Amino acid sequence: MKPIWRKLTMAVALSGLLGVSVHALADESSNLSLSFQEPEKFTDIRPANESRARFRERTLAGFERIFQEFAAELPEGYRWQVTVTDIDLAGDVNPMYSRAGQDIRVVKDIYSPRVAFSHELRDAYGAQVAAGDVNLRDMGFMQSPRMVGPRHQELRYEYTMLKRWFERDLLAEVEAHQAKLPKVSD
Repeated sequence: MKPIWRKLTMAVALSGLLGVSVHALADESSNLSLSFQEPEKFTDIRPANESRARFRERTLAGFERIFQEFAAELPEGYRWQVTVTDIDLAGDVNPMYSRAGQDIRVVKDIYSPRVAFSHELRDAYGAQVAAGDVNLRDMGFMQSPRMVGPRHQELRYEYTMLKRWFERDLLAEVEAHQAKLPKVSD
């Protein structure tokens, strides 16, 4: 299996050649189909001190790891399709805040993270479990308890916001759906 960053690099390169503005990232063995719709137009994926393309690539790969982690928590046979339509990272890159001539990302309460996406979750039989457009914003992200591990340090505020939604909303819909299914006896 190829590393995620290679898939992302190939998707970005191919989309540039073909003029396509949707970057799809999916693994045949995964229960997640993830795409980024026009990531070059996202509200804020601005680098502080590296190239835009490299920063966007690294950031999108980080979001893929996050959604892949969540998808792994879904029951076996479930398929989750997600299209990320906008990202506004926590903080702001502003030339007014620079150190030694390099921009830095300043994280303050007023620069809250936001992620917008549409999704559809289907069970092993193809029945729709959940679907819709989600627009998450965490205005209190600086006061939230951190739920991050080392894999998500760069996107810790976005991860925390998405994890809270996943556990509170999506897993609740999965449980409600499973409660309606007929019980199979051994």
